[in-house]
Amino acid sequence: MTSLNYDIKDKLQRLNVFEKLIVINFALFVIGLLLKNIFHFGFEWFELPSDFNDFILKPWSIITYAFIHYDFWHFLFNMVWLYFIGGMFSNMFSIKMGLNVYFLGAIFGGLLFLLGYNLFPNIFQTSPRLVGASAAIRALLIFLCAYMPTMEVRFFTFNIKLWYIGAVIVVFDVLGVVAGISDPIYGNAGGNLAHLGGAALGYVYAKQLVKGNDIGKGFEKMMDRIASLFKSSGKSPLKTVHKKKSGKVAGYTKAEFNEFNKQKKIDLILDKISKSGYDSLTKEEKEFLFKAGK
Repeated sequence: MTSLNYDIKDKLQRLNVFEKLIVINFALFVIGLLLKNIFHFGFEWFELPSDFNDFILKPWSIITYAFIHYDFWHFLFNMVWLYFIGGMFSNMFSIKMGLNVYFLGAIFGGLLFLLGYNLFPNIFQTSPRLVGASAAIRALLIFLCAYMPTMEVRFFTFNIKLWYIGAVIVVFDVLGVVAGISDPIYGNAGGNLAHLGGAALGYVYAKQLVKGNDIGKGFEKMMDRIASLFKSSGKSPLKTVHKKKSGKVAGYTKAEFNEFNKQKKIDLILDKISKSGYDSLTKEEKEFLFKAGK
């Protein structure tokens, strides 16, 4: 069992950050299914409500909703997309930037969802709850499409430019919002609205990065501060006193100390010659004595 635990831990450590997100999502998906089927409740407190007053009571849901999936196909498609897009992203950009885009995409997707349902209640008449990582994944995808639009990827038997893929997906999301408004029972206006929020974040992030501006740095620093609260410093509470280096070794300058060591070694070799003769010296000792004699 110990060996099995070690193997699992080792394999988890080898995963990239997006693969680890897939593992977390899978674990929560399984737990959510068990809760729904056994106890008849889910992660309601982590879903993003469409009503702003409800959101105020659980502000963390602006991020946690992106980890909740109840439908198998919704979960599967999101994780497949995350696996391939995350692999492309991690090969070209830093892990921290990937997390910035992912979580900011989730946040902006959630914000657009909230704005739509609270500013235009006559258009978005239902009151759904938002779940799923789609907005965060859209942000990663559109980031890649906007940052390197002419890059081609293999699609079955032919190559296609990234920006074509991004454009088609955004068009489908817009149509999804329209269809959801027309048919609120079977449509998914809120989900597609969140997709567009994530896509917008990914596009703006990429275009600013091309100009040399990393708009996710502030978010990254904030997350680093939060993460540091849960880490043990491992440092002694005693104050460390730093002394200014004098540039001396044992009271000698570096040159003097080296010369002292050189002379000491010569004395030892000469002492060895006096006791056992020159032939008793090793090759290295003979070479050292020869160079020192020069």
